[in-house]
Parts: sequence; structure tokens; C-alpha cells
Amino acid sequence: MIINHPLLGPRDSSEFYHLGDATLIDRPNREDPDAAQKFYEYVYLRDNPAGEYRELWYHEQGDRSWLVVTRSTLTHEITDVKLARDEARTRGRSQ
Repeated sequence: MIINHPLLGPRDSSEFYHLGDATLIDRPNREDPDAAQKFYEYVYLRDNPAGEYRELWYHEQGDRSWLVVTRSTLTHEITDVKLARDEARTRGRSQ
């Protein structure tokens, strides 16, 4: 599988480490009154969708950047790749 890195261009997926669901960017606030429940859900509850899915990938064998990769779990076709730092900044401004 080829991941089109936003800075370095097409790279083989073997250069990356797959973390999982991209919602891990949205870490709960430990000061919330229901923080324990939110952290339980954050750590243990995961979706297992068939179809388009947003995942975190770490470029371990390259520039050590984190990427948010949107791909189909059925065909492995990648439709979008963004730097996770840019995604986190965008999410932070919209909340």
C-alpha cells in the first residue's frame, strides 16, 4: 500500500506504524466532571467500520511525522492524507 505523504510524496506503508482510529486526536479533558467515563471510552471503545475510515499513521522510517489517513477498510484505497498536527489545529479552532 502506498501512502502519499503530504511533505515527502508517495511512500510505502512499511515505513509507517499504524496506530488506529484518528479520533485519538480528541483526547478527553481530565478536568471534566465525567472524565473517568470519557477516558474509559477513549481508551477501550473502538468502532470497526466497513468502508471509509480515518486512521493515525506514524512515519517511523522517515521524518517521524504523524498522519491522518482516510482509507477504505474494504479496498484499502486511500482517499486523503493530512498531517495530524494540521488536523489537530483545525479541530481546535472549530470547537
